Amino acid sequence: MAEVINMPRLSDTMEEGTVASWLKKVGDKVEEGDILAEIETDKATMEFESFNEGTLLHIGIQEGETAKVDTLLAIIGDEGEDISGLLNGNTSQTKEAKEEKIEATTQEAPVSSSTEEVLSSNSEELPEGVIVVTMPRLSDTMEEGTVATWLKKTGDTVEEGDILAEIETDKATMEFESFQSGTLLYVGLEEGDSAKVDSLLAIIGPAGTDVSSIAKNFKMEGASTKKEVAPKLDTPKVETKPEAPKQQAQTSVSNSDSTSNSSGRLFVSPLAKKMAEEKGIQLNQVKGSGENGRIVKRDIENFIPSTTATVSTAKFVPTGQEDYDEVPNSNMRKAIAKNLAKSKFTAPHYYLNVEFDMENAIAFRAQYNSIPDVKISYNDMIIKACALALREHPQVNSQWFDDRMQLNNHVHIGVAVAVPDGLLVPVVKFANEQSLPQIGAAVREYAGKARNKKLSLDEMEGSTFTISNLGMFGIESFTSIINQPNSAILSVGAIIEKPVVKNGQVVAGNTMKLTLACDHRTVDGATGAQFLQTLKGYIENPVTMLV
Repeated sequence: MAEVINMPRLSDTMEEGTVASWLKKVGDKVEEGDILAEIETDKATMEFESFNEGTLLHIGIQEGETAKVDTLLAIIGDEGEDISGLLNGNTSQTKEAKEEKIEATTQEAPVSSSTEEVLSSNSEELPEGVIVVTMPRLSDTMEEGTVATWLKKTGDTVEEGDILAEIETDKATMEFESFQSGTLLYVGLEEGDSAKVDSLLAIIGPAGTDVSSIAKNFKMEGASTKKEVAPKLDTPKVETKPEAPKQQAQTSVSNSDSTSNSSGRLFVSPLAKKMAEEKGIQLNQVKGSGENGRIVKRDIENFIPSTTATVSTAKFVPTGQEDYDEVPNSNMRKAIAKNLAKSKFTAPHYYLNVEFDMENAIAFRAQYNSIPDVKISYNDMIIKACALALREHPQVNSQWFDDRMQLNNHVHIGVAVAVPDGLLVPVVKFANEQSLPQIGAAVREYAGKARNKKLSLDEMEGSTFTISNLGMFGIESFTSIINQPNSAILSVGAIIEKPVVKNGQVVAGNTMKLTLACDHRTVDGATGAQFLQTLKGYIENPVTMLV
């Protein structure tokens, strides 16, 4: 049975998309997981994969053409199948296909837009005005999402454009807005619950509509509860004997602004949660003074811990007891693990180590920062130097594909930023064209957004080279895994004061070690070495970056 593939919604704000290129042509065989096309959204150009198998029978949007979300993109079916009914607007085949998918309990639902109409179990269409909202694909690599916070509750009136929920993806926590108006009739996932893309998220429709049968018959693929557990700060876990009564469930703290515990709901503002984490305060010990008992900033500021309870509990803790806390892997942590493992085991890494003299760089920075209202870091200088060196060595600024190598003429440098859940890489676009203060301002802004999970997809995509700097932590040298599809990543260590030989004399000096990890498929050893020689010229004589 032929399947109609519509223009997908590949970002939370996407309203239309442009087909940048087709990776399949009419008549080609398509397997589940094959990349059908590259689609340009309002934020990035993303690969769109097929969730169906068969033959590509029809292409509805040609390369370079733009169409709104849910416009006919392609049709996949059996070779030689008659699709004239679908092309002429006859929807009977589409309806039958949807009915079969609702009735089949073992077949996975195809990708669709964030909201779509589905059929109830009795093969009749949904009541007028009722819309099933599914877990949206909010990033190009997103496979599942976690509901961090609901901004609407069952029974609330929803207007088009209202924020329904905050959803945690593998990259960030994003607001998900409604594209329909009506009443929120049903919520399919509670806060903290995770589910695969296209699983049932909510149902919107006219007030009073009975949607219980719709919710019951909608297949929710792979949903699971995933509440992150914060490590206990005061009381170690004590293993109980088999005959001992079960311990009460501990309070779970998720990345949203509300959490659940065994006795009910615990509401906490993001700022209060952050302050509690910094001060080592367990939220279940704090009494909230906000609406519905919500814990707010003043509650954390005024909190006085109870030392009596801690001491009395500690009396019964045996020494030498094995203890651990389990913290479920977040979507971001799982995505990082998947991408790094893929890079490490598919790209043949090799490493080049150098040590630069930093005397001139130290003097240059001090003089530059003497200008009023100007402050640059060594990291800003390294970014600028790399950007200029990459313009002279495009091979290092390249990307590998199975059938070609892409030498980028633009320089977009990713800057690794550590966050509680792992690592984010915001991108400084056209770094070679920016001044040192502009680079510094951009990096500071992105770092703040990264730590607050406010980075947009556009701010994290498109890097052509990556820099990872652990010098501020006192690390002298280290190696990094390439951030694909980049061909190289530079690891930057600390500036170390030590004896050096200059003009035959041993004198006090300052040096910095750097390691360039290269993909041998695109960057040969000599090419990487030449890049580092050029970089050395800029770092050891930073005034040349201003010429």
